[in-house]
Amino acid sequence: MKRPFCVGLTGGIAAGKSTVANLFAGLGAGVIDTDVIAHDLTAAGGAAMPVIIQAFGHAVADAHGALDRAIMRDMAFHNIQVRTRLEAILHPLILDVAKHDLTVSSTAYVILVVPLLVENLDRYHTLIDRILVVDCDESRQLARASARPGMDEARVHSVLEVQTSRARRLAIADDVIDNNGDLSHMAGQISNLHDSYQRMVESRQ
Repeated sequence: MKRPFCVGLTGGIAAGKSTVANLFAGLGAGVIDTDVIAHDLTAAGGAAMPVIIQAFGHAVADAHGALDRAIMRDMAFHNIQVRTRLEAILHPLILDVAKHDLTVSSTAYVILVVPLLVENLDRYHTLIDRILVVDCDESRQLARASARPGMDEARVHSVLEVQTSRARRLAIADDVIDNNGDLSHMAGQISNLHDSYQRMVESRQ
């Protein structure tokens, strides 16, 4: 079965990926979010949980059998071996679900949200026709991310240090959304890109 045209959407923490994906969805695009897939895989009864518990012990699961994200996040951020092992478990499972969801999508094109796309481009490059980066100043990222529950400036800085640089993301981008302005500014850019992607889809047919 022929897969639909696929745009890989990425950006740093609090850059606005979810907002962008929702705006594209409102215009009729399909959306596959690898963060959502990861949450499903690590929910109670999720396919990844038996392997994660075997690798890290029952302490990483909550009372319902779902991943205790706070415990796992602290372990992963303080120990690169833990992070690498967790990624080795989750990334192949996430990719399999994303491939399936892409194959069965009925929309003209799909926005595939992959926060760590630069780091995992070798996994996803065969699925993606274009790369779209949501970009904003680091000061805005810091302010937005620090306002999230359970986050503070120090934790946000630790996330930024782990993630790839803004320059590396922009270097692989086919398209860029500037999220340094207000929502209407971003919505206008998305509307233009939506029209562009539709034309690309039509040119493939």
